[in-house]
Amino acid sequence: MSKQVTIIGAGIIGLCSAYYARQKGFDVTVLDRNNESDDNCSSGNAGMIVPSHFIPLAAPGMVGMGLKMMTNPRSPFAFHIPPSIDQMLWSWKFMRSANAAHVKASEHILKDLNLTSRKLYESLTEDIGVGYQFVKKGLVMLCKQQASLDHEAGIAKRANELGVGASVHDLKGLQQLDPAITLDVLGGVHFHDDCHLSPRELLTALVNKLEEDGVHFLYGTGVTGFNQTQESVEVITSDGFGIKSDQVVIAGGVESRDLAKQLGLKLPMMAGKGYSMMVKDPVERPELCYLLNEARVAVTPMQQGVRFGGTMELGEPNHDINRNRISGIVDSIPQFMPKFQPSQFKDLPVWHGWRPCSPDGLPYIGKLKKDMRVVLATGHSMMGLSLGPVTGMLVSEILDNAATTLPIHQLDPNRYA
Repeated sequence: MSKQVTIIGAGIIGLCSAYYARQKGFDVTVLDRNNESDDNCSSGNAGMIVPSHFIPLAAPGMVGMGLKMMTNPRSPFAFHIPPSIDQMLWSWKFMRSANAAHVKASEHILKDLNLTSRKLYESLTEDIGVGYQFVKKGLVMLCKQQASLDHEAGIAKRANELGVGASVHDLKGLQQLDPAITLDVLGGVHFHDDCHLSPRELLTALVNKLEEDGVHFLYGTGVTGFNQTQESVEVITSDGFGIKSDQVVIAGGVESRDLAKQLGLKLPMMAGKGYSMMVKDPVERPELCYLLNEARVAVTPMQQGVRFGGTMELGEPNHDINRNRISGIVDSIPQFMPKFQPSQFKDLPVWHGWRPCSPDGLPYIGKLKKDMRVVLATGHSMMGLSLGPVTGMLVSEILDNAATTLPIHQLDPNRYA
């Protein structure tokens, strides 16, 4: 059996892949182009584990909603104009997937992935400690408008049919769920199985555990190419060195697209930029995590304070901070949680990261057909943290040439080839 594995990417997907591969006895090296102290897309996200997200991003109504939001510079959605050819091709594939048949075909695998990952998080907590506060109190989708509440109630009904616990509440019921937070909403849906944690602390705990178990990390090490021979796959690094291994896992988030292209696979994927801010001394501290439905803003209590995040800016990765969209996030929060006012967000540092978005809303997990020694694990969109452990487990099974715990034919990274 091939035992030497190089994993590209030290975000949650790469770290979980390293964790489960090491458990199976693989010798693992993890590369990341960022320095050890740098943030990655996993560190600043909303920290949510979301079995409630069994509907893919590519769903009916998303195209129309996106087009409407594009006219508002403060809206939660943006699409880079003028679009690149890759953006246009991605959009065409997205529109083809945004239908009821695709949702029906995807809901079981997304539900199974998320519920399995939630269970694995419980085992992970026992193994590496609870420094990242794994909180199992559920997520609440808050709604200001009746149409939104009716829509979410329909999702709650389907969730219960699929075995994902959910209940609909009016404002009084929501306040009983979480007396620590003041709300100004019509009602909402409580998804019982969702959880939240502090992602930065999770990543730190994982790295510490992996280093203790003998995993080798190379930070500040980009990948410039590959040298494929019959004996090995050599990863060529930015410092000119080559790392030979029996198998390679590409788990580099948005960067995975360019790496796959070097290996002969054109992987449809767009960067979905998101922003977040941490209020370290909040006027109120909720006990549950929330999604502000109409505003598309996530609210998560963490060890350092309360994190607020949102937006989906589709395009090529860049470090620009769109202040209009930051204002859109900040101004929407008091409409749902009136104790929080825009002045409390003044001059807060703004984190940003890029979600790797596939056009059908399903991740890419599996072997590269052009070289079966290369495994892809990317394209998780807004569910990267949620699906970290299950992705890592599946990657380890693929590396081990074992039957996967869940069927992954829908996640085939070659599906658009």
